[in-house]
Amino acid sequence: MNKAIVLLSGGMDSVTALALATKENEEVYALSFNYGQRHSKELACASWQAEHFAVKDHVLIELDMRSISCSSLLDKAIDIPKEEIDSIPNTVVPGRNMIFLSFAAAYAETKRAEKIYLGVSQVDFSGYVDCREPFVRAMEKAINEGITWCAEGQGMIKVIAPFIHMSKVDEIKLGIMLGVDYSKTWTCYTESEHACGECPSCRLRLKAFNEVGIIDPIIYKKNASRFLT
Repeated sequence: MNKAIVLLSGGMDSVTALALATKENEEVYALSFNYGQRHSKELACASWQAEHFAVKDHVLIELDMRSISCSSLLDKAIDIPKEEIDSIPNTVVPGRNMIFLSFAAAYAETKRAEKIYLGVSQVDFSGYVDCREPFVRAMEKAINEGITWCAEGQGMIKVIAPFIHMSKVDEIKLGIMLGVDYSKTWTCYTESEHACGECPSCRLRLKAFNEVGIIDPIIYKKNASRFLT
């Protein structure tokens, strides 16, 4: 039986990866993290999507990264940027994808799953070094060296990053074909009731939907569309 682990945050990328994984595999397990993120609203979306795509199991890991990492996504005292910047943004959570993939590898060994899906892209990576192909391949190698049944030659775990060379526009088009309900995803870095439309994540999402030629189905604060220009 083809089995896969999907790292599911509840955002656009991970949900689209989940949709793809359920199409390509017979048995899918979803793994989410409550790591102290300000935008924890995404976890409700992750739960909804896991049920919608009928995953075999959805595990939520409680992992407070605020004690070891400094990021505006973790610390309310740090302002989330609302304009384009040339340097690495303060929204980076150091080691996040490395840690998440390590948990996914352990889960994969338990379930004998030979695939881990990660919804990252180096086209729209916004300076996040752990969203690039060299990182993904390096982690894949480390996983296969560090997981017992892989190291002993009983199998191999493939880290699949299907959007690594794909733009957000093409990703949305694929997601629509796969039946993704993007109204049940959360991308905004803030913890407000409605998406702010100002943070880098909102801007990228709005721009992509605009280029696809459809209206983003989530609710934004008033005048969010002004950031498209």
